[in-house]
Order: sequence, then structure tokens, then C-alpha cells
Amino acid sequence: MIAIVRRNLSLLSNPNSFLCNSNAHSSPSIHFFSTRRIKRILIPSPEICDVLVNKHQFSPELASLASSRLPKFRDPQRADSVLSFLKENIFTTAQLQKLVIYDPRILGFTIERFESRFKVFQNLGLSSEEIAKMISHGPAIIHSSMENRINPRLSILKGLIGSNDDVARFLKRCPWLLVTDLERSLIPNVEIVKSTGIPMERVLHLVYASPRGFLIKPDIMRKSVDKAIEIGVPHNSVVFIYAVGVFNYTSQGMWEVKLETLRNLGFSDKDILKIFRTHPHVFSASGNKLKKKVELLLATGKYSVSNIAASPSALGCSVEKRIEPRMQILKLLESRNLIEKWPCLSAVLKPRDEEFMEKFVRPYYDEIGEELITQRSML
Repeated sequence: MIAIVRRNLSLLSNPNSFLCNSNAHSSPSIHFFSTRRIKRILIPSPEICDVLVNKHQFSPELASLASSRLPKFRDPQRADSVLSFLKENIFTTAQLQKLVIYDPRILGFTIERFESRFKVFQNLGLSSEEIAKMISHGPAIIHSSMENRINPRLSILKGLIGSNDDVARFLKRCPWLLVTDLERSLIPNVEIVKSTGIPMERVLHLVYASPRGFLIKPDIMRKSVDKAIEIGVPHNSVVFIYAVGVFNYTSQGMWEVKLETLRNLGFSDKDILKIFRTHPHVFSASGNKLKKKVELLLATGKYSVSNIAASPSALGCSVEKRIEPRMQILKLLESRNLIEKWPCLSAVLKPRDEEFMEKFVRPYYDEIGEELITQRSML
């Protein structure tokens, strides 16, 4: 048995398992303006600044930076009409600022550019609020060609998913699908996963659950799917795509660190393999984070490595928001002789905050309330 476990685990350590890392995507901010190479002197437009600040509640700093990045269209009336039109279509001030931060040239666009997009999205059944939210999360939609990009990709999604309602549901979750080359990523990757025997309905559920996982290079997807199958991850559940995602976005060096970290903490290869098969998302955390979680639980003296291996979802919890605060509460209850023994790990970490408070805090609040408030202020 040990030999089989080690052979299966060696599949995780294969240098060819996953060869690519995810690219970092930072949110647009004012910092965007200051770091971009600028070959000309930035000269703000006082007229456009006045429109942005006094009519549309932009900060003077953002208004100055935005107006200086307009190379040709420095028409304050057009800038005003664009922002006023978007406000009429339920865009909030924060959403407008996000669009301008992404690319100030939006202030020189025509109203027709927006109308053509809004009409298409409205025909899918999206409300004005939903369209505003979608575009603010995927501002490149405004800059993409309707003829060459938006409409063809909507056709691909409709052919893959089916109804307008389902396409709209996907776009609300991941609007950037409209600015992604779906023919080179999503479509072939769907076919790769489907080839494992997963019904198309389930594949689409996986796409909805983890859309970015289907936008990698197909050769990487094929290798990751093959490895997940070899290791024994059940491919009829959402766990399968999480396992594939780990392979897709974790380098070989990072993976080895995680394996060695768990081994050094006392986990057997059998334990590690079991955790990966049932809770692969746990391995998305860095080796240091995994180590911190395990050490914190072991330091209580109430939980062992075998307890953690039996409740691997614990390793998916946040140290700051869940593990540490709840351990502190149990220590407090024990110090007041309010509990005889600590409950099992899953009973402590699995419940939602409200459920945990109802079970472990509310019945004892008269005894621990004041100390609990003090303790919380220190966490």
C-alpha cells in the first residue's frame, strides 16, 4: 500500500505536471498613470478638469491626470456628454471613475459607441444596473470592436451555453470573456474536459465555477487533466477542476516546497494524497501559509496531524479570520472550565461565524463576555 501511495504521489512531483504560472493582474488605479511610460509632457486640460470635478465628483488629482492623458479629444462638452449618458444608464460615480482610470480616452468617445453595446447586452436580458457593473469590471469591453470581437464571442458563448439567459449569467460572473480569444482557449479546453467522460452539463457547471481555469493554453490543460485522472481525483465533481487548477498555476518548485513542508510537519504521503484528492484547493496556498496553519493547530495541544488529515478543509480556512479567533475562544472556554474537552476540528472550523457564535459563545456570554471583547480587540 505504501509503495502504491508513493507511486501515486510521485505523479504530483513530475516536472512535466505543470509548467506555467498565472500572470498577475493588478486593478487599475491612479498609480496606473504614474508608472506608464509617457513620451510627452502631461498638460492637464483646465476645462475638462472643471467638468470632471464640478459636474461628476472626480477628485482634482484624478481629473488632472485623466485630462492630461487625452491625446486628441480635449472637448469638455463631449467628456460631459459621455459621463452624463453613462449616469443616465445607472453608472455610479465610482464606476465612472474606474472606467476613466482604465483609459481616459473614454472621455472622447461618441455616445453611439456605448449605445451599440448597451443594445446588444439589453437584448440578452441584462438590466442597466447589470450592464454598468459588467462594464466597470471589464472596461476593455468599451474598447473592443463589436464586429471583430464582441459579437463573434457572444455567438461562441451562445453556441456553447445555449440560451440568452445563460449567456447573461456567465457574463455577469466573468465579463472579460468578451475580450478573450475563446476559440483558442475556452472551446478546446471544454472539449478536453468533456473527453474525460464528464457530461456537457457538468462541464458547463465547471466552467461557471472556475472560468479562468478554462482560459489557459490547451496543451497545459491536457497535461493537467491527465495528471488529475492519474492521481485518482474524482472527475465527476467540482473537485476535479480545482485539482486541474492547482496543476495549471503552481510551478514545480512551489509544489515541491508544499509537499516537503507537509512531510516535515508529520504528514505521511498517504495523508497528503488523500487531502489532495478531496480538497485540492488547499494546495493553492503557499508552503509558508500551510505551515502556519498546521503549526497553529498543533500548538493548541488539542489537535494532531491525524486530526488535521481527517478534516483537511481546516487547511483551507483563513488563519486571521477563522482559525486563530476560534482557537482563542476555545482556550477561553477551557480556562473557565466551561468545556471539558475541545470538539473535533470540523465542528470548530466548518460552521459559519453565526453558527459558531450561537454554539460556542452565546451560551457562555455571561461568563466570558467582557474578556471576549478585550480579547477580540487584541486579535
